[in-house]
Amino acid sequence: MTKLYESGENYLETILMLQLKGQSVRSIDIAHEMGVSKPSVSRAMGILRDGGFILVEEDGCITLTQLGKQVAERIYERHRVLTDWLIGLGVTPETAAEDACKLEHDISEESFACLKQHILSFHNQLQ
Repeated sequence: MTKLYESGENYLETILMLQLKGQSVRSIDIAHEMGVSKPSVSRAMGILRDGGFILVEEDGCITLTQLGKQVAERIYERHRVLTDWLIGLGVTPETAAEDACKLEHDISEESFACLKQHILSFHNQLQ
């Protein structure tokens, strides 16, 4: 398996988010969503395809493999949890989303699991 860097995780997360909107995903969709050039997306898709994270159909549609989906869902969950947590602390939604995007790639599995449990426990205490 290819080592996946932050940019690769961002591409996988974007593919997942586009798929969750119910659309078929093509390179141009990813480029628009991420604000990057189509050549950058094409290069990234080649790396992700070679690493076993995505499949690219003959018509250009991009789908996540099981491995790609697992990585994308892990990153997307981190993004959502961290964004909501920061907003709950009083950070503006825009800044919270930007900061969560930075944190989601660097936080360890252990720290994220503990943080998530803490957030859930705190939320349950409020109800």
